[in-house]
Amino acid sequence: MNATLPARDLGLVTLVCIVWAINFLTSAFALEEFPPLLFTGLRMALLALLLWPFLKPPAPGQWPRLLAISLGLGVLHFGLSFWALKLAGDLSSVAIVMQSYVPMSALLAWALLGERFAWRTGLAIAVSFLGVMVLGFDPLVLDHPASLLLMLCSAFFLAGASVLMRGLKGQTLWSQQAWLSLLSVGPLLALSTAFEGSPIANLGLGSWIGWGGVAYSALVSSLLGHGLYYTLLQRHPVALVTPYLLLAPLMAIGLGVAFWGDRPGPRLLLGGAMVLGGVLAIALRSWQKQRARVQAPFTPT
Repeated sequence: MNATLPARDLGLVTLVCIVWAINFLTSAFALEEFPPLLFTGLRMALLALLLWPFLKPPAPGQWPRLLAISLGLGVLHFGLSFWALKLAGDLSSVAIVMQSYVPMSALLAWALLGERFAWRTGLAIAVSFLGVMVLGFDPLVLDHPASLLLMLCSAFFLAGASVLMRGLKGQTLWSQQAWLSLLSVGPLLALSTAFEGSPIANLGLGSWIGWGGVAYSALVSSLLGHGLYYTLLQRHPVALVTPYLLLAPLMAIGLGVAFWGDRPGPRLLLGGAMVLGGVLAIALRSWQKQRARVQAPFTPT
């Protein structure tokens, strides 16, 4: 098993990170015009329209899991993450805190699936959560505490959906994305109506910037970004690809400074380093364990 990605796939994972980092910026501009739940609903509606031909009926007994994954990701994760981005005064903290889904996933897998982890992984999980606390005291974040709480909730639902995905059977990448989008549109528009007012009236608020953000989020971030990501996962173990994805929040921080006016303070930078460092340690530890399993000599029984 190779320990690094070949040059071609390094280029692909870098492109994925660029695409996802830009999504923070384009979505932030779009959210100045559209309410967050409506924005998420529009993104899902466009994806559902494009991916309709790829729908594949779920395997017997898989409906509850597929529904839980779709609502957890499409409605709760994406809806709350865009709401957090709407409330935040910056891109940096949102991009960093989203990565806390990695230690959350490890804890949920331990609690729900009985997966064990060594003390090094436990230490990395603790460092990541302490990092969230540290960056939470940065003045930029303290001015918008609701954004931090919403993003932590969003990361939790992403972690839960990631654990549930391990048992999902009989779905292709595109079929799963199609179901996620289709099953999310109705609840998102209903929630938008309840909390944001008439979606029809709010649609008139969007200029080419708002609609461009919707299109970028659906077509580029979801179709291109996730399409390339799952292509990489077909070639390499997830534990090898994951560490490279930390480029995305770093790029988002750079875009926030360059185009959004972010001015990260020392607490945000220190806390961000702790969060991302903990996530990297968890990913590397997972990769080392996977390599050890593959390279272990076969012992006949």
